[in-house]
Amino acid sequence: MCGRFAVTTDPALLAEKIKAIDETTAAQKDAKGSNYNVAPTTTISAVVKRHTDPDDEATRRIRSMRWGLVPPWVKTAENGGPDTKGPLLINARADKVTTSPAFRNSAKNKRCLVPMDGWYEWRPSGESASGKKAPKTPFYMYGADGEPLFMAGLWSTWRPKQAAKDDPPLLSCTIITTDAAGPLADIHDRMPLSISKSDWDRWLDPDSPIDEGLLRGHGDLDRVEVREVSRLVNNIRNNGPELIEPAEPEPEQATLL
Repeated sequence: MCGRFAVTTDPALLAEKIKAIDETTAAQKDAKGSNYNVAPTTTISAVVKRHTDPDDEATRRIRSMRWGLVPPWVKTAENGGPDTKGPLLINARADKVTTSPAFRNSAKNKRCLVPMDGWYEWRPSGESASGKKAPKTPFYMYGADGEPLFMAGLWSTWRPKQAAKDDPPLLSCTIITTDAAGPLADIHDRMPLSISKSDWDRWLDPDSPIDEGLLRGHGDLDRVEVREVSRLVNNIRNNGPELIEPAEPEPEQATLL
C-alpha cells in the first residue's frame, strides 16, 4: 500500500518541468514548503490531462486534490461535506480499478499521476526480548536519480447536494497499488504503481480507454532505491528532511561478563 509519502517540488516548478498548466489552488500556491510526511486527506498536487474546449487537444494540468477518493455518489453529510464514514479510499488495487464500483468510472477517463519524491513503508520487526511485538521498522523508497516518481492514480469530482452550478467541486484522488517486486517485496507485499515518463500521456489520455498493460507493469521500478529511516516518521506531527535521512545505527547492548 501507500499510506505516507514525501514531496518537495513546488507545483509551479513542477508544471514548468513537465510542460503542464498550473491550476493548483491559491492556498496550495501559498504553501510552497516541502512536505516530508504527507498523510491521507492532505491536499496534494496531481497531474491530469483535460480539454479546455471539446474539440481542442487535451493538455497536462496540475490540480489540487484531496488524497482519498470521494466517488460522485457519496452522500452529503450534515456539515455539507462528503459523508466519509467508510474507509478512506487512499489506495486502489490495480487488479480491481476497472471493476470496483468506487473506481471503475474514474478508470475510464479520470486517470491522474501523483508526483512524489518517495514513499514510506513499514516492515514488521518480529518480537522483542520481552516476547512482545517489536515496533515496525520504517523504510523510505525513493528515486535514486533525485527525480520525482509519478504514481498512477484515479481522480473524481464530488458536489454536495443542492450545490449551485457555479460552486467548484471537491477534487479527490487515490493512488493505485500493485504487487511489490524486487527488494521492495522484502518490505511490504504492496507498492504504488509508478508510470514511466514515456507512458505518461498514454495513461492520462481522457479520450482513450485505460491501458491495462500499464496496470500490469512496474513502471520505474528500476529507479527506486530503499533505505531504512528513523521512526520519527511514525508521528504525523514530525515533518522535516530528517525523516528521509538514513536511520542511525542502534547502539550496541553492553554485555555483562
